[in-house]
Amino acid sequence: MKTNIRRILVAMLLGVCVYMGLAVYSGLGKIRDSLAIFHYSAFAAACGLAFGNYVLRFLKWEFYLSRLEIRGIPKVDSFLTFLSGFVLTVTPGKVGEVFKSLVLFETHGVPMTKTAPIVVAERATDVLGIVVLIVFGSLGFSGGLVWAGVGTALVVALIVVIASEKLSMKLIALVGRTPGRIGKLAPKLEAAYGSLATMLHPRNLFVPTLLSAAAWMLECLALWVILRGFGQTTSIPLSTFFYATSTLVGAIVPVPGGLGVTESALMGQMTELGHVDRGIATAAMILVRFATLWFAVVVGFVALSLMKRRHPGLLADAKPAATPAAPTAP
Repeated sequence: MKTNIRRILVAMLLGVCVYMGLAVYSGLGKIRDSLAIFHYSAFAAACGLAFGNYVLRFLKWEFYLSRLEIRGIPKVDSFLTFLSGFVLTVTPGKVGEVFKSLVLFETHGVPMTKTAPIVVAERATDVLGIVVLIVFGSLGFSGGLVWAGVGTALVVALIVVIASEKLSMKLIALVGRTPGRIGKLAPKLEAAYGSLATMLHPRNLFVPTLLSAAAWMLECLALWVILRGFGQTTSIPLSTFFYATSTLVGAIVPVPGGLGVTESALMGQMTELGHVDRGIATAAMILVRFATLWFAVVVGFVALSLMKRRHPGLLADAKPAATPAAPTAP
């Protein structure tokens, strides 16, 4: 755990460097002037919307536990376990969220091989939900139908792969031929395929995808609220497109929390497509990232602390290597 804390501190330092670099690039004076007119109640509202995202995604976690017939876990423990995964949300592809499988194992004896695939299912349905939001948001500007078509094609392609065991096994075999750590994931993917097949069966995709779309819509609204706090009139569909596409790009690129990638994409779209002043765009980007990414890390630490109070033996003998690797999916 100490190793993971060091990684989080490194990611936080990287985040500070990224934000400072973008702030200097945009002009510190412009950002200071922008923050002077900002209504900070909008930031509080954005944090509330982000927490709403976590609650909806918890319902998805409960859905998957039910489908895997994992029962007897008190709802409070389940909620705190889910939130504790946010401690490592700044890991590449959010693979650190498999940490909640370790918590569930140590507190309730649920085998990690049974619950770890939930992380993959969560990321897959998150992708589906975010693509749905991109399609919705793309209708808010000229030329958006092209993006809507691309997004729809991606959704269809992902559903086809998920529905086909043959295609899925071919992809796992392809992963196995990849050099390095990624290739070593193949045997674990094969061992977990039973749980994955259950969770990613088409009949189990609709509800989680709907929850994902609703959950990430709340964070898109967090960006919209923050822009309103600066007096901007950017529409909800356009704000949705900015946040959803930036989140997807940041999830695909294997850097901690999408740092640097998500921020650059978000700023670029706000200034180029939304015609938002660069100083305001930079300030809005920093605030929305604090209200979503870093707020999630804080929530994760609080939840883990509460969980350790309820289960004093949690992580008492855990070693850094105990956290299993999980297949990355945005």
